[in-house]
Amino acid sequence: GTRLHAVAEEGVPTRAIAEAIGEVLGIPTVSVTPEQAVEHFGGFIGTFFGMDVRASSAATRAAFDWTPTGPTLLDDIRAGAYTAE
Repeated sequence: GTRLHAVAEEGVPTRAIAEAIGEVLGIPTVSVTPEQAVEHFGGFIGTFFGMDVRASSAATRAAFDWTPTGPTLLDDIRAGAYTAE
């Protein structure tokens, strides 16, 4: 019943993720208020984007003596790891 996260980083801002995706796709990004996010994306996702939700792998690291390796999320996005090409 334990929930574990396999994240290497904590607190990567949504804005930074959106900017990295925009760079890869060659499209501009703009900053929006939480209210604008709800209006644009709908209630659930828009509200989620406006929250300060941080995942931590501290329990996973402790339970399995695990140290994440590999690129950061932003480096991985910029390398095209999440594109269909």
